Amino acid sequence: MIYSIVVIALVIIGAYYLITSREVFGAEPRGKRLERMKQSGHYRDRQFQNLSYTPSIAEGYSMPRVMFDFFFAKKDPLLKPLKAIPSVHTDLKAIPADQDVIVWLGHSSYYIRTNGVSFLIDPVLSSYGSPFKYFNKAFSGSDIFRPEDIPHLDYLVITHDHYDHLDYPTVKALKDRVEKVILPLGVGAHLERWGYAEENLIEEEWGATVLLKNNIRITFTPARHFSGRKIRRNGTLWTSYVLQTPDKKIFLGGDSGYDTHFKTIGDQYGPFDYAIMENGQYNEAWKYIHSLPEDVVKAGMDVQAKNIIPVHSAKFALALHPWNEPLEKVTVLGKENHLNILTPMIGQPVSLNGSEQHFSPWWKD
Repeated sequence: MIYSIVVIALVIIGAYYLITSREVFGAEPRGKRLERMKQSGHYRDRQFQNLSYTPSIAEGYSMPRVMFDFFFAKKDPLLKPLKAIPSVHTDLKAIPADQDVIVWLGHSSYYIRTNGVSFLIDPVLSSYGSPFKYFNKAFSGSDIFRPEDIPHLDYLVITHDHYDHLDYPTVKALKDRVEKVILPLGVGAHLERWGYAEENLIEEEWGATVLLKNNIRITFTPARHFSGRKIRRNGTLWTSYVLQTPDKKIFLGGDSGYDTHFKTIGDQYGPFDYAIMENGQYNEAWKYIHSLPEDVVKAGMDVQAKNIIPVHSAKFALALHPWNEPLEKVTVLGKENHLNILTPMIGQPVSLNGSEQHFSPWWKD
């Protein structure tokens, strides 16, 4: 009996290492990268830490209950859209070099062109958001952009290494069209394994400011989240960013639960012309690592955003709420708090120099 248990355990362990040795799982930081991580004030006990104590599961919940509900509880009939969601396939390559725009590409992926410089943030242009093609499929109508639609990029920007933000097929396909990659400490190990040169990686931790092309600056700022592409968590850093051009400020929120860091960022770097904020794939059970709609509104006010663009919704069902609930709730809460919430369709350009931009509540249909 003991022998059988040992054999089964060894088979399971062997299968795990065989599966996770595939390229899609990336690589563990080693050598000088790991030594640099160890020097970070945010790295303790072999992992990065949030600024505040951040449990994975909120008080009153348990991991077994959360997992049971996710896999076995009755699902909301609108967990996924009943038909293809509306979207616009804008030709990104045809956008004039002197035009300043943000184009949401679905979930947390978006393209920015400003001051003659191009950025692509957290691109997931596969039809799935996981290490396996048959898990976490994109909604019909939400996956209209492909890697071949992306023009030459000055900067690829990654907020953390989760599969719905760092997509191996997309990043691999873009390699020869990317000049530089901006990413948090430790994440460069994945990209080096995928063929990116170390000298093309701008890999920093919270507080670092880097001067980019055309007098644009980017600052790595905190987020309240976690990381990991395998079982072990937090072996790489997660981040938000402050993107400052000569004439505007944009907050790139990444994934983050609500905390005091938003106000700190607002006080230090705000006000922001635009804040692109996570809004979707939330649950009360994991409110410390993903923002609820009311948190998005509070965070938007904390960073002093003139315009808020909610993302992290309308492509994947990673939580149990109706697919269109995040957009409905955040727009209602935004009106109640006199905030300007911009809700373009996937692919619909938002002018960074425009005022009084209005978008239809397309998720209601």
